[in-house]
Amino acid sequence: MDRPWLAHYPAGVPASIDSSAYSSLVDLLEDCFRRHATRNAAICMDATMTYRELDEASQALAAWLQATGLERGARVALMMPNLPQYMVALAAVLRAGYVVVNVNPLYTARELEHQLKDSGAQAIVVLENFAATLEEVIHRTEVRHVVLAAMGDMLGFWKGRLVNFVVRHAKRMVPEFRLPVDESHTVTRFNDALEAGSRLPLKRPALQPDDIAFLQYTGGTTGVSKGAMLLHRNVVANILQSEAWFAPALAKLGDQPPVIVCALPLYHIYALTACNFLGLRLGMVNLLIPNPRDIPGFIATLAKHPPNMFPAVNTLFNALLNNPDFHRLDFSALKISNGGGMAVQQATAQQWHALTGCWIVEGYGLSETSPVATANRIDITGFTGSIGLPMPSTDIAIRDDEGNDVPLGTPGEICIRGPQVMPGYWRRPDETARVMTPDGYFRSGDIGVMDAKGEVRIVDRKKDMILVSGFNVYPNEIEQVVGLHPGVLECAAVGVADDKSGEAVKLFVVRKDGAALDEDELMRYCKDNFTGYKRPKYIEFRDELPKTNVGKILRRELRKP
Repeated sequence: MDRPWLAHYPAGVPASIDSSAYSSLVDLLEDCFRRHATRNAAICMDATMTYRELDEASQALAAWLQATGLERGARVALMMPNLPQYMVALAAVLRAGYVVVNVNPLYTARELEHQLKDSGAQAIVVLENFAATLEEVIHRTEVRHVVLAAMGDMLGFWKGRLVNFVVRHAKRMVPEFRLPVDESHTVTRFNDALEAGSRLPLKRPALQPDDIAFLQYTGGTTGVSKGAMLLHRNVVANILQSEAWFAPALAKLGDQPPVIVCALPLYHIYALTACNFLGLRLGMVNLLIPNPRDIPGFIATLAKHPPNMFPAVNTLFNALLNNPDFHRLDFSALKISNGGGMAVQQATAQQWHALTGCWIVEGYGLSETSPVATANRIDITGFTGSIGLPMPSTDIAIRDDEGNDVPLGTPGEICIRGPQVMPGYWRRPDETARVMTPDGYFRSGDIGVMDAKGEVRIVDRKKDMILVSGFNVYPNEIEQVVGLHPGVLECAAVGVADDKSGEAVKLFVVRKDGAALDEDELMRYCKDNFTGYKRPKYIEFRDELPKTNVGKILRRELRKP
């Protein structure tokens, strides 16, 4: 196929990458630990963790996990915010030869149960703040081993104790829980597992490129969340692709270890590659932000640790720009700002550049592509409105509904082929067949156009997916759960424009005859069943919903003003 984008690559960026130097993510990680041993790998609440400490702690936890008797390839869930414990647990699970199942710590019991049961996870590392949710569902899952982390576990003895006291008693952020400890279940404190594991041998598994590294869950067109199987070679490839793309800009920093802001949640695929793995690969210092919603606290951290690289979603850029204290920071060290997860808005990009002197470089990807598929050039001098050029070793085709390539400038579905593309969904061959083409392309469901330079712009969304602050919300999931309410006859969910989150969920509801259902009651029901970004922001009651002649609800009609 023609690859017009290659002629417009920045100087120094190769057309392709070779990931064969590493047989697995573990090989890549252990290489990072050796090369950067004395550098700081992370700063969290002003406490530091070096690459050597990350190496030793993850090796200890990996040995402990193996001692539980889990077989190679077992799935281990991680349910934590951005803390050093997450980085340790992530590396430990991979080094032990297991599969990481990332879990949003804000999930409701219903959402958590589905993901644990679908993945068949047998162990979980969870922050105690969310243990009460796990308690509700653990007996209906295969989870047998729980590693219970506390916020202050890796902040040093005195600071850790203080943080844990404040979190548990002053702020009351740890709901009461009682996890089962019996012949089928174990519960071990995180630091106890590290101590015990430090005295155990680690049996290094002979991992292969085609072994599964992650089950990265994403929404489904059927309303059922499904796990994208990301192989070791998929994630290794995307790390090296991203490194090649950013290398020319990062070279300007010299030998100084770059500081990368990690405010994006590490359980999300964007941060997993852009912050965690790319940061480790390049010897960066990950500035971990456990609660980016605390904007004043976030800004205070940035004042102490000026960043060189700032990945974020549009809503976070915008929230910072609207805080006057953010305008008082020194941005002279900032060299790269990159946006993803949702469209970067022109007004946000222009305001960010006016304040920081740095344009937001927008990229595009999905959980199924590990995630980065395209990116704008690092040396852009203005807002482009595009998602950029295909990454090295990546092909983008724009195709019609019959799978034929369309002419340049003609809208069609964005299809992606490259070493970062998943082989399919976990135990869902039917869903895999819907999105993978015979010639190896992943059908993104997004409608875009490609110009003569190979730049791609998204013009519409083929799916009914709603994008809330970079998180996918699928209407079918909302509708299925809301439809179970005894007062609901039928319902439909659509995305509507929102200044803060890009899109928000709007729910249309027809009551059952005689039902006294009101907005407050339905909002409470949604709060009990959905994590925050999935909850409807607006509810509108109607006498009937628009439908086709065969009875299918017309969401496009509901989207009209």
